[in-house]
Amino acid sequence: MNIFTNKDIRNFFILMSCILGSFIVMSQFIIWLFWGVLNLAVFVLSLLITVCVLGVCFLYFRKQHRVIEDAITQINLYLSGETDARIGCDQEGSLYKLFHAVNTLATALDAHAAKEQKVKEFLKGTISDISHQLKTPLAALTIYNGLLQDETGDVDSMREFAVKSEKEIGRIEMLVQNLLKITKIDAGSIILEKSPENISDMFNDIYQHFEFRAKGEQKTILLSGPDNIELFCDRNWITEAISNIVKNALDHTDTGGRIAIEWKKLPAVTQIIVRDNGSGIHPEDIHHIFKRFYRSRFSKDTQGIGLGLPLAKAIVEAHDGNITVDSVLGGGSVFVINFLNLTKM
Repeated sequence: MNIFTNKDIRNFFILMSCILGSFIVMSQFIIWLFWGVLNLAVFVLSLLITVCVLGVCFLYFRKQHRVIEDAITQINLYLSGETDARIGCDQEGSLYKLFHAVNTLATALDAHAAKEQKVKEFLKGTISDISHQLKTPLAALTIYNGLLQDETGDVDSMREFAVKSEKEIGRIEMLVQNLLKITKIDAGSIILEKSPENISDMFNDIYQHFEFRAKGEQKTILLSGPDNIELFCDRNWITEAISNIVKNALDHTDTGGRIAIEWKKLPAVTQIIVRDNGSGIHPEDIHHIFKRFYRSRFSKDTQGIGLGLPLAKAIVEAHDGNITVDSVLGGGSVFVINFLNLTKM
């Protein structure tokens, strides 16, 4: 019988048989000494008790054996690829606690496998996107390099191609830097050095950073908000996030355009609003602009790499904030960022 392939069960039955056999012999001997007449009756009764005890033990262990065999069957099904297979554990007892733990482990393994698959798909898509993004600047650099080699006497042409080459190198550098930043944020390898920061001071720094470009393109950047509002954040990373949104606004605003940055403190959140009167976002693109490397077929911007807004979103979410966008095609866009206010205990 399969039940006796288990060494512990087999030894248990051997031990029980020896104990009960010894009991029968001893009781039979004692009764023979004192009550010889009852010898046969007691012997039969002792034998029946022995058979009953061994029978009950056998039935119990056979049931346990079947339960374990069923559990092994479910485990083998799981290992063969049926990830929905689970061991029945709707009863009480140590064995069923073990089965429950095995089921929990299987669920954790499923979640881990799903996460690994998601990471693989993400890496596959990211590598494909990076390859696609690098093709354009690398192809341009190859062309400019060839033209520079051919231009032996025209200094102005050589200077022009050198400037264009420098721009393409800048695109590649920005692509790599932004990718590294997003990857670090996703991996949780960046420790945000948060402290209370004055929003007005931060945004004045951003204004000064873009002031020269805005004036050169005849665009206006406006700041609006109280001077005493603070945000508990990592100053460098929040500056990076808002700068990316402002840069996006400048990229999609025509000459004479306006970008307004507003901040205010509400009862539950600190709110930052970046509003422009640029070209707006096509309704087809509004739900995709925070996707990495997303390029709209309606966009006139041929130089963007599609990482600025995704990076801004990643930074905001790393600060437990959220970012939304509303836009009217031809009427501009509004980015709204909310950060929960810290509550004093």
